[in-house]
Amino acid sequence: MRRTLAAVTLLAALSACDGGGDPVQQALREASAANHAATVRDGAVSAPAHTAVVPGESLGDRAFAASEAGMHARMAAASGETVDEAYIAKMIEHHRGAVAMADVALAQSRDPEIRRMAEAVKTAQTREIAEMRAWTPAPQPAP
Repeated sequence: MRRTLAAVTLLAALSACDGGGDPVQQALREASAANHAATVRDGAVSAPAHTAVVPGESLGDRAFAASEAGMHARMAAASGETVDEAYIAKMIEHHRGAVAMADVALAQSRDPEIRRMAEAVKTAQTREIAEMRAWTPAPQPAP
């Protein structure tokens, strides 16, 4: 409990030194600190009562297991005739995995900063997937 109180106190002190700043960013920092303090008690992360934790497996690991496994399987299966084509195929699957992980964060996180980052990742990765799908190999010079 002392660590949590010290961390929240330090965060409050740093925020106060901030001179106010952007009120939205300040609200995000305060909400993030409150969420962290609510889930950490006496140095241990507490799990929601409705979720059973398998020994050795964290809630975070379990939340992302399916999206992570799917991404790795699809990346391993992705291929191409050239290094360029294989790169594009594998990166598309990698980005699809990032979008799937962002979806998990959006569905389960209550931290506004995490939700903001997940939305940004989803937007950027979706745009990049479209760019990669639109890519066509450059003509190869004649031997």
